[in-house]
Amino acid sequence: MVDRVAAIMDSFTPGDESLGISEIARRTGLAKSTVSRIVQGLVNHRFLERTPSGVRLGLRLFELGETAARPRDLRKIAIASMADLRSAVNLTVHLAVLERREVVYIEILPARGMPPLPSRVGGRMPAYATGVGKALLAWSDESVVEDVIAAGLFAVGPKTITDPVRLRRELARIRARGIAYEHEESAPGVACAATAIRTTAGEPIAAMSAAGWLKDVDVKRVGLAVQTATSTVCRLIARRPGLRF
Repeated sequence: MVDRVAAIMDSFTPGDESLGISEIARRTGLAKSTVSRIVQGLVNHRFLERTPSGVRLGLRLFELGETAARPRDLRKIAIASMADLRSAVNLTVHLAVLERREVVYIEILPARGMPPLPSRVGGRMPAYATGVGKALLAWSDESVVEDVIAAGLFAVGPKTITDPVRLRRELARIRARGIAYEHEESAPGVACAATAIRTTAGEPIAAMSAAGWLKDVDVKRVGLAVQTATSTVCRLIARRPGLRF
């Protein structure tokens, strides 16, 4: 049942105002009768809401998201440094965490006056195909990296690293220099620099990046600015040992 509920919730994409039962069934591969029954239960519990054209994501999802402790605490600690970084480089600034093999974006500050990037708050991407993901993987246990590789490295952008040997070498370079760079690995035309936010024990708990369109980004210069911003966040976290990530 949980798998079917997850499939129905995952059928909604950022551009969907609402979806009908037939469309949800098509996207999930579930029978319409099954979709109809599960959707009614989700509506009863306010995870979905009825609209004239179908159903949409409900208010309870937002309420639960707002009570999630880790994203909320990280956002509060990092938001000022993210804003300073955006002002310094005029690029879109991301804050993301690692969840199994993917990164989840928990805060995004869009660059002023620049076309939007395809990322969104709550959105997920394969960790190996993003700057923030590579920054987190570089400092993660080897078992985490091996799990990502075992699941398969598939092309997401034009220059996604899909070879395990290349990925391991890239993660070693990131550990050595402290900065992860991305050139069109997550999407065409996108470039970024990212660094991990780590505890005093070295555990990676999040990553921050500054991203923009390739023609507008000098990743080496931007990388130093991102590194400065994440260093500030690391110091703030170190002063609050009671926090649990």
